Amino acid sequence: MHAEIIAVGSELLLGQIVNTNARFLSRTLADMGINVYYHTVVGDNASRLKAAIEVAEGRADMIIFTGGLGPTKDDLTKETIATHLGRPLITDEQAMHSIEAYYSRVGRTMSANNRKQALVIEGSEVMPNDHGMAPGMIVSKQNQLYLLFPGPPKEMEPMFLTYARPSIMNKLQVKEKIISRVLRFFGIGESQLETEIEDLLDAQSNPTIAPLAGDGEVTLRITAKHQSETAALELISDTEKLILSRVGEYFYGYDETSLMSELSEIVKEKKLTIAAAESLTGGMFQKELTSIPGAGSLLMGGVVCYNPEVKKNVLKVKPETIAKYGVVSAECASELAENVATLMRSDIGISFTGVAGPEELEDKPAGTVFIGIKIKNQPTIVEELKLGGNRTIIRIRTVQHGCYRLLKEILNLEE
Repeated sequence: MHAEIIAVGSELLLGQIVNTNARFLSRTLADMGINVYYHTVVGDNASRLKAAIEVAEGRADMIIFTGGLGPTKDDLTKETIATHLGRPLITDEQAMHSIEAYYSRVGRTMSANNRKQALVIEGSEVMPNDHGMAPGMIVSKQNQLYLLFPGPPKEMEPMFLTYARPSIMNKLQVKEKIISRVLRFFGIGESQLETEIEDLLDAQSNPTIAPLAGDGEVTLRITAKHQSETAALELISDTEKLILSRVGEYFYGYDETSLMSELSEIVKEKKLTIAAAESLTGGMFQKELTSIPGAGSLLMGGVVCYNPEVKKNVLKVKPETIAKYGVVSAECASELAENVATLMRSDIGISFTGVAGPEELEDKPAGTVFIGIKIKNQPTIVEELKLGGNRTIIRIRTVQHGCYRLLKEILNLEE
């Protein structure tokens, strides 16, 4: 089956919000074995939406709409589709009751236009909105499916997973289990990774392997189909072993994890603590770490040492070190990591110093970065990087490299 996603909303075209719904739907549909070949975005205009529907009908078996189910006049998705399909809109009593109950619960008066949200296309399979007001719909006509969802992701995503996905699988009479696993890699580019496993990509059938470049990292999604879930998982595991035998040194985790999540887990598991000295990153490492639940038991503290005087007076970097090597140096990074661990009485000290740009510093070009790592009872290590990109990208990449290198160093302690 081929699907097309039509996102409705002028705010998408104006760049006021990002269409994260399309990403979620494409990924979820791929896991279900449904191909998505086109994404369309159309504003709040009935004639343009109708034209988009007519185009989609010529190239997709399933058309999925997000947005335009609200109470205001510019919310016209279901009205346009109902007219196009020649079906009336009727009130869904369950949805109406849910909307009335909400206003009663919060002690507010329901305006007349809120009744519009309870309207559904006659003959549709209504999907309750457990996290909002406007219900979703699945409409069948001849050999095509039309699925209508509210725009807010917090409403659309659970509605799709709870109601739409089982209904679609039933309609398709899918008996096979479709299982996916995502492998996450850092420190290797998409093109290099693809080259390393090119023969596996060329020979793929079941499981399939889908590379995807992310924000500074690369993922591989392995998807297998089988009537037995156990057999599907075995197919995935066999393929994973082949992949990791070639690029395992860059692998760091599965599915929806992140470098910082993996780092925090291993630090917590080892009952270690961290302290950070941050120059060019300006506290980004600590911000990312404290976004992980339970970080309070891991992070002892840190110092944003942007100014050389703070490096000398607070973190006790030797004046002669700065005079001889500069603040953008392996020697400075080493002392920062060691001294912040001592200052914060932490098991681990990590430091970041370098040139975020755009100008040079100490005759070193933008993207020159030094990361220092001191783990108790281990020699201090310093990694030098030459990063590309603008100022923001360099700072983000610096934190990612710091997470990855520290994660690997801790894991190496076990060997």
